[in-house]
Amino acid sequence: MRKTSLIEKVRLFGRSGIDLVEVLGRSTIFLFHALLGRGGIGGGFGLLLKQLHSVGVMSLVIIVVSGIFIGMVLALQGFNILSSYGSEQAVGQMVALTLLRELGPVVTALLFAGRAGSALTAEIGNMKSTEQLSSLEMIGVDPLKYIVAPRLWAGFISLPLLAMIFSVVGIWGGSWVAVDWLGVYDGSYWGNMQNSVTFSGDVLNGIIKSIVFAFVVTWIAVFQGYDCEPTSEGISRATTKTVVYASLAVLGLDFILTALMFGDF
Repeated sequence: MRKTSLIEKVRLFGRSGIDLVEVLGRSTIFLFHALLGRGGIGGGFGLLLKQLHSVGVMSLVIIVVSGIFIGMVLALQGFNILSSYGSEQAVGQMVALTLLRELGPVVTALLFAGRAGSALTAEIGNMKSTEQLSSLEMIGVDPLKYIVAPRLWAGFISLPLLAMIFSVVGIWGGSWVAVDWLGVYDGSYWGNMQNSVTFSGDVLNGIIKSIVFAFVVTWIAVFQGYDCEPTSEGISRATTKTVVYASLAVLGLDFILTALMFGDF
């Protein structure tokens, strides 16, 4: 009995590994055909602009509001901690580095996955369940080029821009709390920030992170929608998978990228 149970566990473990490799293979082929296959972006620049509005502009409100409040919280907590060491004038430096290096790209990617990523999955999944994708194939239109590619490129472009906006409004929100409320000298807040933040060491690394996150989050979102079961339950599961998988991927990749960028190896 025990031997049979052990063999069954090994079999299930092996099956899970095979399924994972299969999904990674299919998703990679899917991405390759959507981005590098013949024909470019279906629908042209106009369809790309439409998707930029859908996934980028429509995400601005949650990004701006979240960025302001996170910047305010960082300034408040940073002031309370730094004042214990007589270094409260360095609060601007702390807010800027935290947002540019970490919270800007990471929180933006998580919000993007929850708002735009889930919407992309549900939209493509609904097209599949109503046989719109099959209809495009019947009239000779490649759905990967016409439906998937514009959404992929829109996600790749939108998320890094949203991350930059998040960091900027977060720094601005931090100045409201630090300067206008807690009495930190205005020149110290901005001066220490300018002296400590570098483009190559901080800003550029944050941009690289946001580009990687944009690639992974958008890839997961569109693949889950395209690969889901064409039922309401299947779309629901795919939407949940998008948010969970994308969030875990962002957090895992953030550690790897941070170790490569800032770790002393």
